[in-house]
Amino acid sequence: MDKIHRIKCGNVNCHIVENGTSGILVDTGKKEYIDKVRAACRPYDIRLIVLTHGHFDHAENAARLSEALDAPIGMAADDRDLIASNGAQELFAETFLGKIVLAASLRDFSARPMPAFLPDVLLHEGDLLSDYGIDARILSLPGHTAGSIGIDVGGEHLLVGDALMNMFYPTVSMLFHDREAMLESAGKIGALGGRVIHFGHGRPMPNRQWVK
Repeated sequence: MDKIHRIKCGNVNCHIVENGTSGILVDTGKKEYIDKVRAACRPYDIRLIVLTHGHFDHAENAARLSEALDAPIGMAADDRDLIASNGAQELFAETFLGKIVLAASLRDFSARPMPAFLPDVLLHEGDLLSDYGIDARILSLPGHTAGSIGIDVGGEHLLVGDALMNMFYPTVSMLFHDREAMLESAGKIGALGGRVIHFGHGRPMPNRQWVK
């Protein structure tokens, strides 16, 4: 049974999914936490870095960790434009807290361009990660960004990036590029039933119906 380890990097989570010897790293955190993430990876042969989406707080260390771990980077094609500029996909928010988070995010987007990289692997709905030693498959979860993806691990755990958030309370994404797609993705997650949800922000919790 694959195990999941949460790496708390400030208010952002990275995760290692491992089978005892090898594993994958899901998201890479901000540059201030690169040493913490690298240390967490050290016990394992990290065979793939998966980016749930292209925002800098999840992808800023991708280039450096790919080199340090000798691991390819995988992400969805529809988020490649965010590598050069996190402002390439417009974001919106509806709630009061969401608008506060949005203002802070937009400020950081302009101030913190990411080190450039090209994804080695383009990930799609239904792709299996068995070639990387993990019993998992990719889910397409657009809405927060055009290319947001999740990782369904063994039918028991689901890493959702920012398709859902638990930053202040568990909810659909507080920031969205496409609201309708975001709600459809949240409904897709809820329909999977019994899973532990691992968020890009906040503590894990059991799956539920996210859209009423």
